[in-house]
Amino acid sequence: MKKIISMLLTLCLMVSVTAAFAEGDETSMIGNTEESAATTLVVYFSATGNTKPLAEYAASYLSADLYDIVPAEPYTDADLNYNNNSSRSTIEMGDNAARPAIDGLIESIEQYDTIFIGYPIWWGEAPRIINTFLESFDLSGKTIVPFCTSASSGLGSSARMLQAKYGETSTWLDGKRFSIGTDENTIIEWIDGLELFTEAE
Repeated sequence: MKKIISMLLTLCLMVSVTAAFAEGDETSMIGNTEESAATTLVVYFSATGNTKPLAEYAASYLSADLYDIVPAEPYTDADLNYNNNSSRSTIEMGDNAARPAIDGLIESIEQYDTIFIGYPIWWGEAPRIINTFLESFDLSGKTIVPFCTSASSGLGSSARMLQAKYGETSTWLDGKRFSIGTDENTIIEWIDGLELFTEAE
């Protein structure tokens, strides 16, 4: 009887040790995978909802995190009246120092290697809230990919102006303008054409 009990205890011990090793190996594998994976963030500002779906297409295709730049003071239709010289957006775009506050800034950006930044074109430029976002973080060593939406205006100098101001320590790719209502396939083709992750694959 004692011999049977001893054998059972030995067997239980062996099973426990094997399970512990297996669990340790799995944890190590997950840790190594996460540690070596490059990460991508898609950031967008969409006052009227036109830029949002394009950003969502990009984030979905890239399996990237998605961050919505939400103004602390939401823009109303009156604020966006481009024909009114007294509207909020007109005043902001006429002031190079304007920096609209952002509600709920992302806590950390260090984990991201590549950042896509989407925005509408306002007066041929990126809205000032994009400056607020870019000035809130250290983007050194990161790859920045700008894109914009517009009903008629092109990308203009918006991306060049942002790169000139914030691109000294980061790598900026050429930006691209998309029409309102651009479909998902068009966004995917554009991303593939960037060949951002060719070396990593």
